[in-house]
Amino acid sequence: MSNSDTVNFIHDYETLSKHYAQIISSAGEDLTRDGLIDTPMRAAKAFGYLTRGYHQDLATVANNAVFDSDNPELVLVQNIEFYSLCEHHLLPFYGVAHVGYLPDGKVLGLSKVARIVDMYARRLQIQENLTKQVASAIEELTGCRGVAVIMDASHMCMMMRGVGKQQSTTRTTSMLGEFTTNHDARREFLDAIPRRAPAFG
Repeated sequence: MSNSDTVNFIHDYETLSKHYAQIISSAGEDLTRDGLIDTPMRAAKAFGYLTRGYHQDLATVANNAVFDSDNPELVLVQNIEFYSLCEHHLLPFYGVAHVGYLPDGKVLGLSKVARIVDMYARRLQIQENLTKQVASAIEELTGCRGVAVIMDASHMCMMMRGVGKQQSTTRTTSMLGEFTTNHDARREFLDAIPRRAPAFG
């Protein structure tokens, strides 16, 4: 695990911990019992980790891993697991991303595709925007002819509360460049990824 994976990005954990203590106390809990004594600070540090994407940028994550290539064919990285927080309820949504692009003389290091997904996922999000952000980032870094991103996810805001549908999944799509006009390229991408979103759990 690299240093960028472990660094703490929130510096004022004490203040954040006090806010968590107030939330837990307001729920009716006793903050002095053994199981909760250190929970506010643990929660503060966890939230810092889960939102670390705010303190990362595309250039740093890519780390110059863009390379010359004369292969114009589809590059596909699929089943990239991701975890994010819904900006409406601060509840998790999680699943997999499938990212494909058509190179135009440049390719991106494969691990960087996963790191880009993670960077945008580790922010308060909605799945629709997350999907588009990943596609736009790949396009910006590589100057490729087209990008296709599909994300399949389960949302705790639908499973734990509200409508309470535990088996529901959501699929979102973002297509840029040739994938919007080249039906053969679009079909190749769609045929290569799982056709049905699995139920995650």
